[in-house]
Parts: sequence; C-alpha cells; structure tokens
Amino acid sequence: MSDDSLVPRPSDQRPDLRASDAEREQTAETLRRAMGEGRLSVEELEERLRAAYTAPTVRELELLVSDVTAPGAAGGATATPVGTSGLTVREGPGGDRWVVSIMSGHDRRGRWRVGARCTVLNIMGGSSIDLNDAELSDRVTQLNVFSVMGGGEVRVPDGVEVEVSNLAIMGGNDVQLGDQVVPPGGPVIRIRLVSIMGGTGVKRGRRLSKEERQRQKELREAESRGELDA
Repeated sequence: MSDDSLVPRPSDQRPDLRASDAEREQTAETLRRAMGEGRLSVEELEERLRAAYTAPTVRELELLVSDVTAPGAAGGATATPVGTSGLTVREGPGGDRWVVSIMSGHDRRGRWRVGARCTVLNIMGGSSIDLNDAELSDRVTQLNVFSVMGGGEVRVPDGVEVEVSNLAIMGGNDVQLGDQVVPPGGPVIRIRLVSIMGGTGVKRGRRLSKEERQRQKELREAESRGELDA
C-alpha cells in the first residue's frame, strides 16, 4: 500500500531560498556601486535599497541587481574582482605605501591602489582607511597601523580573509569582523594594530550614511511590527 500524496509530482517546486541579512547587505553594496557608476539614479537607489532590506528571498535580491551588474565586462586582464565588493587584485608594483597623519587627518576611500605593505601612521591625528573599492597589488596585503595619541578606522570588504593582531597601551582597539565564512583561495589582508594612548577600529563592510542607517533602522522596526508586506 502507498499514499500517492507523499510522492512528489513533477509540478512540485521547492520554495525560494530565504535571504540572509548578509546577502541583503551585499545586494545593497552592489546597488550603491551601480549608482556610483551611473547605472542608477539617486531615486532608483533609494527605492531598490528599501526593497533589498525587506526582500524575503534570494531570488528577489538577484532581480534587484540583474540589470546593473555586468558579468564578464571588459577590463584589465590582470584585475580580479573580489566577491560583490568593489575590491580588485591587480598584482604588480606600485601602490600607496604610507598614509601619514600628524596633527591632521586622512580619508582614503574609493578607487585607490594599495601597496603590498602599507603603513598608516597616526600621531595626534586620525585616518579613515576604506578598502571596499581599493585595488590591491598583491594577493597578501600587510597593513600596519600605528597610532600615538590618535587613531582611526579601517573598513574591509566582505569575501576577504582578514587577519588582525593588535597591541594597545593606555588605549584600545575595536575589531568587529563578524562570523562570516570566507571562501578559500581569495586575497588576504593582514592588519597589525599598535596603539599608544589611542585606538583604531576595524570593521567589515561599508560605512552607511546617517540617512541610510536611519532608513535601515526604520525598515527593520516596521518589519518587526508586521507593517510591511511579505
């Protein structure tokens, strides 16, 4: 005896995979980069970000970026994109080796080339180092950050192995990389933090604008109250 109701029929389909918070944030980063390339207007970006942060399935996230991503687009033959971020690896000489802030500040973000060994020096000053759209000159990058009565922040992208060692004397370093599992074989960023009467933070992902942080908070609160349609 058998129960035909237990036998899958050809018309049966598995439900769409539910999206994770990390996948929503990766989609949001792709959309922001698309706007920077001129593929989306500010209004379109805002509309799609709202949809991305509330999308229940991976399929819906894929549809949001299907017309703004260009897989296999022409580019430098030696440049390798990493994950969904704007980070690339183009092995070869060149790249910034020093970022020095003495009683001043530096803000390095966007497209900039990083040397295989780069030293960031903060003396009574600070620096903001964003690697999300950087170009690495080696598969392994050593970033040394020395802060004396100063400090700063280092932003690293998703999909990249990050190794951090830190020493703080009369100060403190804040490392927040999450539990993301990084696929093997990708680039490695090694960060050495030394802080004296100062500190440096290391975080994964892009820094959201004040408006984006507020919008994300409001959307999550509305979702928790059941005010958004599934």
